[in-house]
Amino acid sequence: MALTIHAADELRPSWDGPEVVAGGAVVVEGDRVAATGSVAELVEQFPGARVRRWRGVLGPALVHGGPLPDAPTPRERVHGLLKLGAVACLAEYADTPELRAAAGRNDVAVLPRVRVATIVAGGRADLAVFAAGGGCVATVCGGRLVHRR
Repeated sequence: MALTIHAADELRPSWDGPEVVAGGAVVVEGDRVAATGSVAELVEQFPGARVRRWRGVLGPALVHGGPLPDAPTPRERVHGLLKLGAVACLAEYADTPELRAAAGRNDVAVLPRVRVATIVAGGRADLAVFAAGGGCVATVCGGRLVHRR
């Protein structure tokens, strides 16, 4: 299975936690996180992996806690979430069969309540990179790059 290393100026395995890795990275294998650490360590440890370098802060993808973005179709509304760095939404806002189906087709989780998002080895590879100004630069959902700016 192909490996991808997502590297950024800074890695935060949890947005709420104190841990920060300057020049940090995440190794993704399939839809799972294989390892985290500094980009130099991971490139050495996984020499054949593709490396994607992002400007900004890499961390867990978000759980969207409000209404989905307005758009003409359910698919576009779900894509609007991905552009925000979110790979999950609350069930109360995915309130139609069409929205739930669009979320399912894109591997976007529909959750009964907000959960803490973290990056851990063996966990699902749901990642987001944010620029210094706060805008989402890239979103990885279940190991797939689904948005980049």
